[in-house]
Amino acid sequence: MAKGLPASDDFDSPWKQALQRYLRSFLLFFWPDIHGDVDWARGYESLDKEFQQIIRRAKTGKRLADKLFKIWLKDGAERWLLVHIEVQGAYEKDFAQRMFDYNVAAWQLHGKAVVSLAVLCDDRPEWRPNAFTYGHWGCKMELSFRVTKLLDHAGDVAALEASDNPFAAIVLAHLQALWTHSDPASRKQWKLRIVKGLYRGHWSKEDVRELFRLIDWIMTLPEDLDEAWRTEIHEFEEERKMPYITSIERLAMKKGREEGREEGRQEGREEGREEGILEGIELMLEAKFGSSGRKLLPKVRALGSVDALRRFARFLKSAKSIDQVRSRLSE
Repeated sequence: MAKGLPASDDFDSPWKQALQRYLRSFLLFFWPDIHGDVDWARGYESLDKEFQQIIRRAKTGKRLADKLFKIWLKDGAERWLLVHIEVQGAYEKDFAQRMFDYNVAAWQLHGKAVVSLAVLCDDRPEWRPNAFTYGHWGCKMELSFRVTKLLDHAGDVAALEASDNPFAAIVLAHLQALWTHSDPASRKQWKLRIVKGLYRGHWSKEDVRELFRLIDWIMTLPEDLDEAWRTEIHEFEEERKMPYITSIERLAMKKGREEGREEGRQEGREEGREEGILEGIELMLEAKFGSSGRKLLPKVRALGSVDALRRFARFLKSAKSIDQVRSRLSE
């Protein structure tokens, strides 16, 4: 019998990665008017280091899936776009103030106009904060920010499944993760349905691999159901002669190595190299063993040194089972 689902799902990490890869699709899905004003031919730039400075300056508490991007408009103007995603699935009293704090900190630090957007992924339909204000004696400070709610798409399952926007699949996966939080068997069936839909849709192989990985991350399953789910997906791929899972694994390994090297070059510090290698290991564990692999990350971090992490990464590439990995980490 399957055990229950985790006490809290990991939503923030896959949303961050989805934003990084699919910002254009994100804006088209949630705010098409903003999407239409952007000069996408010039691309966009993720400002992660700048955002770390903003967080420190704002001195906010809880960290969520926050991202900062630089974009260009069709009229040639430069804008910085602060995308703040609430992915914790719960009401938070000080949410609007945090939006204000981030916006002000970005302005103070860089002198750039900031557009603040929020996607609320909680389960309370009535909770829709969209402004923060304070003032007295004729003095007033106010931030209005734009908000969208995942629950607004709850009745559009057929439209989400038929959409060719990658964020439609992500939104559907997140909604089903919310609705099946206490029902792992139903979550497994929805996860099968959503992932199989990727193969039947308008997706490139690269998008199928990436969305497969993100959905797998969002819709975690207990270990026994996760094994059964992976077996069914493998059989489905074999029937359709579309072996994308193997491709996902190779892509994850390559991406992990590249990110590890890039992190080391950019940081030039031991901790930078360590984080880069850890990211690569996380991707490999996730691609090969799903949620069971992610549960081993605390033990991997305990390995400590960069050399030990590199040795483990080399071992992980050829590891055939989760039991092999567990045994290695227990040595």
